[in-house]
Amino acid sequence: MSRTVVKMAPLAAAVACVAGLAAPAHAQETKVALGMSGWTGFAPLTLADKAGIFKKNGLDVELKMIPQKDRHLALASKAIQCAATTVETHVAWNTNGVPIVQIFQMDKSYGADGLAVRNDVKGFADLKGKTVGVSAPGTAPHFGLAWMLSKNGMSLKDVKIVSLEPQPAAQAFISGQNDAAMTYEPYLSSVRANPQAGKILATTLDYPMVMDTVGCDPAWLKANPKAAQAMANSYFQALEMIKADPAKSYEIMGSAVKQTGEAFGKSASYLRWQDKAANQKFFAGELQQFMKDAAAILLESGVIRKLPDSYDAMYDASFIK
Repeated sequence: MSRTVVKMAPLAAAVACVAGLAAPAHAQETKVALGMSGWTGFAPLTLADKAGIFKKNGLDVELKMIPQKDRHLALASKAIQCAATTVETHVAWNTNGVPIVQIFQMDKSYGADGLAVRNDVKGFADLKGKTVGVSAPGTAPHFGLAWMLSKNGMSLKDVKIVSLEPQPAAQAFISGQNDAAMTYEPYLSSVRANPQAGKILATTLDYPMVMDTVGCDPAWLKANPKAAQAMANSYFQALEMIKADPAKSYEIMGSAVKQTGEAFGKSASYLRWQDKAANQKFFAGELQQFMKDAAAILLESGVIRKLPDSYDAMYDASFIK
């Protein structure tokens, strides 16, 4: 995709068009803090913020960049009311005593998460005893690595873990440190751009297990259902804006992670944002089955100590109807 210079007028028109689809704002500048990261799949939240979509829907949203391994602590301490994270992380938090209710799905990874390895690694069996840079237990990369190893008859005990967040993990790998790195976009593309350092052994195209949802503290959700609905609406309207003006939207979302619009667009090609119809399908059964499958991996890798008694309290599909 070539980078296109777009004037602000079309952007304003796109925002106005999308905002016009919104129902009248019911939440009067309700304040909410939402924990997230620079993961490409979360970027529509940044767009909703920067383009004024949240505000038009009556929300005063503070997006807090918090590492995934610490987001549950922020939720438990009430420093944030909502969080964007992977489905299995919601399962882990709930099972480990930090309740959160998923209210809409944001994205599915289609190659945006992957395991980078040195060029002499032919398959997963070659990773036995090797060092892998991956973030802490309870994070998407840690789960992704555990999932991939499990599907290949291995476990985390077969490798040596070096605790690194996704960006440092990719940077360390490119600089020659560690034998492998589990990371995601936009950092995975830095590995793609340095083939001399290694290759990508597997991604979520091979192992589709990374999907993200936004969840909120159940007490906050019960007290602020209109604000939660406005948040879901804002996300879907951000997707409409991306469709209406992709070049400008990519520039806005890319700037938050120090990428050009063109580079961001390439990162985004490795995932699929989920619109309302996709959300309705996901919450109708796929979510529940995946949570059960994920819980088994979380138990095996020691992230949770027992399987959940029930999954019903972990989601509420009423905000995507």
